[in-house]
Amino acid sequence: MKEIKHYINGEYVGSASGKLFDNVNPVNGKVIAKVHEAGREEVDAAVKAGRAALRGPWGKMTLEERTRILHKVADGINDRFDEFLEAECQDTGKPKSMASHIDIPRGAANFKVFADMIKNVPTESFEMPTPDGTGALNYAVRRPKGVIGVISPWNLPLLLMTWKVGPALACGNTVVVKPSEETPSTTALLGEVMKDAGVPDGVYNVVHGFGGDSAGAFLTEHQDVDGFTFTGETTTGEIIMKSAAKGIRDISLELGGKNAGLVFADCDMDKAIEGTMRSAFVNCGQVCLGTERVYVERSIFDEFVSRLKEEAEKLRIGPPDDDKANFGPLVSLKHREKVLSYYQKAVEDGATVVTGGGVPDMPEEYAGGAWVQPTIWTGLSEDSAVVTDEIFGPCCHICPFDTEEEAIELANRLPYGLASAIWTENVSRAHRVAGQVEAGIIWVNSWFLRDLRTPFGGSKQSGIGREGGVHSLEFYTEMKNVCIKL
Repeated sequence: MKEIKHYINGEYVGSASGKLFDNVNPVNGKVIAKVHEAGREEVDAAVKAGRAALRGPWGKMTLEERTRILHKVADGINDRFDEFLEAECQDTGKPKSMASHIDIPRGAANFKVFADMIKNVPTESFEMPTPDGTGALNYAVRRPKGVIGVISPWNLPLLLMTWKVGPALACGNTVVVKPSEETPSTTALLGEVMKDAGVPDGVYNVVHGFGGDSAGAFLTEHQDVDGFTFTGETTTGEIIMKSAAKGIRDISLELGGKNAGLVFADCDMDKAIEGTMRSAFVNCGQVCLGTERVYVERSIFDEFVSRLKEEAEKLRIGPPDDDKANFGPLVSLKHREKVLSYYQKAVEDGATVVTGGGVPDMPEEYAGGAWVQPTIWTGLSEDSAVVTDEIFGPCCHICPFDTEEEAIELANRLPYGLASAIWTENVSRAHRVAGQVEAGIIWVNSWFLRDLRTPFGGSKQSGIGREGGVHSLEFYTEMKNVCIKL
């Protein structure tokens, strides 16, 4: 049986405790590897390695040398594209058609994008008068924040991990990464690429395990970590925030959401259907930016529901190797239990099940997998848990509205504010509504378009801080002001 070990100070190492846990393929429920679980000893070793690397060759490199290495890391991922693709799909079960176009290419691109960005972002300088008339010059310089704890999620494992590691390393930091226990493979594999690219030992470290009383807690409690970046659910973010408060460590949190889509009668219906299909069902609904609440202007409500149902029922459910499949399983049987509990709750609350609502019939070889049906509901109260809670599955509830003001009120009624999608061909309305919806990113007549130079993050309980472009550089560096008396 394959073992997945920690990557610490340039070496793959096992756990001193000997603790292992299962890595399960969600397509069939079979164990594909045993993963070493980190204790305090491994986490401490990883943090110490990161601290030493800051004082070693990595900390002494020029910006040009550092960014050249990060380009090699990106090239190394692409050179081993098929290995990363296989590992990612075995962990997540997602179709290769998706992972080959999004997860692996974007995972590699994150290193090049931020390596190039750090070389081209200026800092400030100001001349100021002094009482003696000679003047003074103030200028800002960026310095690495230090050792960064990276806690990454399971839905887009490589992409969202490198979205954090790429800028962290570009800015000269070192990292200790704790990937999700569900999806450890590509984060571990990246250690080999780092080594081959010439990344010094201790710059990139990986520890595996769980949250409480495991690697996650041991990392966030470690007082020699200078900052944390986390993507995941809000309750976990609150725990990390409490740990980071001790020692006043910096945090960047992208947390849960219950995102709204607003579909106005003047929309391009084809665009709205295509976009909502993706935002509700891509990656089996396991996308933090996905749309689980859809509000449709009453005059087009019936048509929209009918057409979305028709398209949802065309989705082809299948394993990653099925070239025609565009809908895979959930990440685990445990997560399926959660999603199915909401499917049941919807019925108990009086929902009309437009389509789906259960488990699909699968061939025997896949019967042990974490499969669920794409599901659409109507008719629920806005107070139903199905409408208020983040389900993180392939489902959405569709509700009619009558006025623009009502649509905005519905979109903003929950304590989350990660993303929203607005469908209208009225330019004035697009600007007006986008300005009033409380969310960190708002798409108009599109979904999931991302320019990595722009700010990304959530409002309200959907997060703290912004990453992307110069905003990533602000988080991963400390700015110093130098004042020179002339």
